[in-house]
Amino acid sequence: MDSNGDNSHFTKRVTLPSGKTIEVVYFTDDVHPSGAEAPAHAPAEQQQDLHLCVECDSELVYPVQWEEAGPENWSVLLHCPNCAVFREGVFTQDNVELFDEELDRGADVLARDYKRLMRANMADEIDRFVGALAAGAILPEDF
Repeated sequence: MDSNGDNSHFTKRVTLPSGKTIEVVYFTDDVHPSGAEAPAHAPAEQQQDLHLCVECDSELVYPVQWEEAGPENWSVLLHCPNCAVFREGVFTQDNVELFDEELDRGADVLARDYKRLMRANMADEIDRFVGALAAGAILPEDF
């Protein structure tokens, strides 16, 4: 690649799901190496709540696949587990970040519910064990 050309570039900071942040450097030309004009990226859809299903209004929509669709937008494939609808769209970075925050909130709710359920199950097991001990239903041979 010829480095003498006047290529414009920009950097974009991307935070990966692991929490690691990387910087991606984009070099843009008005023309592809083949001589053709650079393809235009699809315009982003209007701002919307991506966690809401467009068919059944479920709040459980999650991303299945995503990829960059230009310097500012993301192409995202969404799935609703309630009505099994798949939908693909191009959304702005801001819209995708709001969706990511909503997904984080949902994950926090799931984690809290899971811990609460684990504690309730453990308490129930302890109560049954104590009851069995008190009734003499547990013998040394049981261990």
